[in-house]
Amino acid sequence: MIEIGIDPIIFHLGPLAVGWHGLFTALAVVLAVLLTARLAKRVGISEDDVYATAIWAVPGGIVGARLFHVIDKIDYYVANPLAIFALNEGGLSLYGALLGGTLVGVVYAWHRGLPIARLADYTAPGVLLAQIVGRIGCTINGDAYGSPTTLPWGLVYTHEGAFVPRDWILNGVASHPAPVYEILWDLLVLAVIWRLLGRMKPDGASFVLYLMLYSVGRFFISFVRMDPIVAWGLQQAQIVSLLVLAIGALLLAYLHRREGIKVKR
Repeated sequence: MIEIGIDPIIFHLGPLAVGWHGLFTALAVVLAVLLTARLAKRVGISEDDVYATAIWAVPGGIVGARLFHVIDKIDYYVANPLAIFALNEGGLSLYGALLGGTLVGVVYAWHRGLPIARLADYTAPGVLLAQIVGRIGCTINGDAYGSPTTLPWGLVYTHEGAFVPRDWILNGVASHPAPVYEILWDLLVLAVIWRLLGRMKPDGASFVLYLMLYSVGRFFISFVRMDPIVAWGLQQAQIVSLLVLAIGALLLAYLHRREGIKVKR
């Protein structure tokens, strides 16, 4: 087993607690925007346009991420409404971030007359990099913890501030490193999307493929996550994954019928 005894909180600035989750989330956003700006510049989208879009898309992603998390654990937040605003305690849904950030980003890009589909394609690697970096914070603080396991790579959290259940900490219960599984899957998806970037046509196909590939991994990884069951024995993320896969398949079929999906050699 692998022990993690790191305090989720790095330091305090008065009443503000700065934690590993927040630090890696902030780093993830910065890296995503910088990488997107660099890649999009290759296809005639200026860095200023990327930064301007990010100014709107990032807050939209944060709101969406928190909203999805609150809905997922609605019973707790109904009893503790002020905890909704305690972002330093973790609790950001990746699907919520993707939906919120994408919607706001698309609206802004449309308003500015930017090539939305092309920008989306060149955003995908940056978003994947952000997912990978962000999950490091989840691994450290015990957020998004997995189910109990006896596998040798199970994680045992020993710090009393970790986000795994208190009785797990007291009894040394090992859990599946679900965030690490997701990091490994995201690295594989990033390698595929990076390989296809600029070669897969028409515009927008790479972004749709990214969403579908990520959803496949998230659906199966969620089986070892300790999230609430919503319906049909599935968690919220699994239901969203199935919806993304269905919508993505329809979009790819539409693009193929309209323009034909091609991959340049």
